Amino acid sequence: MAGAIASRMSFSSLKRKQPKTFTVRIATMDAEMEFSCEVLDHDVPTEEPVTFHFLAKFYPENAEEELVQEITQHLFFLQVKKQILDEKIYCPPEASVLLASYAVQAKYGDYDPNVHKRGFLAQEELLPKRVINLYQMTPEMWEERITAWYAEHRGRARDEAEMEYLKIAQDLEMYGVNYFAIRNKKGTELLLGVDALGLHIYDPDNRLTPKISFPWNEIRNISYSDKEFTIKPLDKKIDVFKFNSSKLRVNKLILQLCIGNHDLFMRRRKADSLEVQQMKAQAREEKARKQMERQRLAREKQMREEAERTRDELERRLMQLKEEATMANEALMRSEETADLLAEKAQITEEEAKLLAQKAAEAEQEMQRIKATAIRTEEEKRLMEQKVLEAEMLALKMAEESERRAKEADQLKQDLQEARESERRAKQKLLEITSKSSYTSMNSSTTALPTDLPSFNLISESLSFDFKDTDMKRLSMEIEKEKVEYMEKSKHLQEQLNELKTEIEALKLKERETALDILHNENASRGNSKHNTIKKPQAQGRRPICI
Repeated sequence: MAGAIASRMSFSSLKRKQPKTFTVRIATMDAEMEFSCEVLDHDVPTEEPVTFHFLAKFYPENAEEELVQEITQHLFFLQVKKQILDEKIYCPPEASVLLASYAVQAKYGDYDPNVHKRGFLAQEELLPKRVINLYQMTPEMWEERITAWYAEHRGRARDEAEMEYLKIAQDLEMYGVNYFAIRNKKGTELLLGVDALGLHIYDPDNRLTPKISFPWNEIRNISYSDKEFTIKPLDKKIDVFKFNSSKLRVNKLILQLCIGNHDLFMRRRKADSLEVQQMKAQAREEKARKQMERQRLAREKQMREEAERTRDELERRLMQLKEEATMANEALMRSEETADLLAEKAQITEEEAKLLAQKAAEAEQEMQRIKATAIRTEEEKRLMEQKVLEAEMLALKMAEESERRAKEADQLKQDLQEARESERRAKQKLLEITSKSSYTSMNSSTTALPTDLPSFNLISESLSFDFKDTDMKRLSMEIEKEKVEYMEKSKHLQEQLNELKTEIEALKLKERETALDILHNENASRGNSKHNTIKKPQAQGRRPICI
């Protein structure tokens, strides 16, 4: 990142004392370093350890173009996030929710409802306290709205989510502005703001909208004498602006910030040096390599999920076949039992039919014997006729009963044949199911994930850069195309922000609005933004400006 690293240290007193030496230990992500430090004019706290905050001194205009290395982007993201949460940078409520969703995406990765259950953000600090106190909303309600946007960021890597966070944060009014208390010639208290675009004069009660601005490309000279600071515009028709600061040391700091920001402002508007071009090319190659790696991992994940789904389907099918086999076995057992019962019943019926046939034969024999017997008397003849008639009736009944029993026996034999046919079909179906189960098990055992995956070997070769007019025209066309895409994306993002703002507006507590909230709402209602509120000084006489 273009810029220097400044260190800040909180001390209670600034009185000049004798030099004091103490040991400093710095722990980074890669290593630790220990050295001795001598302090000349500060009171070193007696408590240990002494905490240093290493922060970016100069802020980029366009984070996506200027933050080349991923580690630089990550550290700058952490710094801007902390400043927003500490309310050193004002952020409206709806934008705070969107930024929180990108911060969650950067930390937790893609949203998974099975993993990220309700309450998983309870211990996270994601919103400024001012925003939380401004609305009658519970932590669960805030988490629900953050999670709704978090789910939409699926597929973004950590560096992409952090860059989206910075792209939104860099459009906030107080982003990258260093404020200093000053007084004009009349003794009126004002604020001087120094940022990447220029110098701005603010009212102490309004740090969002500057009263007057001096862009870096319109400033001819900046100087100070003792506590008086002078800004000379490039246009000689515009008056010189003078103000006084509280201390000489403050003027030195202001001048350092002005020189650094002005130098970066001019360098951004020139062609990149060969070193910067090489760094950007390496960053693009690294980004492409990581993108290919993410795509490869995504393909592997998809293949793994498909294999798991196939395995689950095969297991489900196997269980279904086992259930069908069990049911077929039970049906077969029931068929065998039914066939045995029918066979036993048929045997009994057949025996009964034989017995009835035997009785019918005996009755027939008795009838023949009676007919053959001579009856002499009429009474005996009548009696004999009556007995013959009874014997005939009995024989007829027994013949009918024998015929009925024979038909019943035939029906039972037919039922027995059908039962045996059902038993044969059940056995055949069981054999078919058993063969299918064996085939399914063989297929599931042969299913395996691919082990050989393509490897990517990116060889960085030496780069040569030769800028021609055609290259510059092509670069300009690409920049214009990216601007159009960014404007379309910004429009969609603004619509989302307005939708969320409308949704939570009913829960806002008007009495808890801060002065910055009121000023931000007024600017929004007038259509003002960070980039269209800059007011340039008008050409007047050669007298100092009084605000």
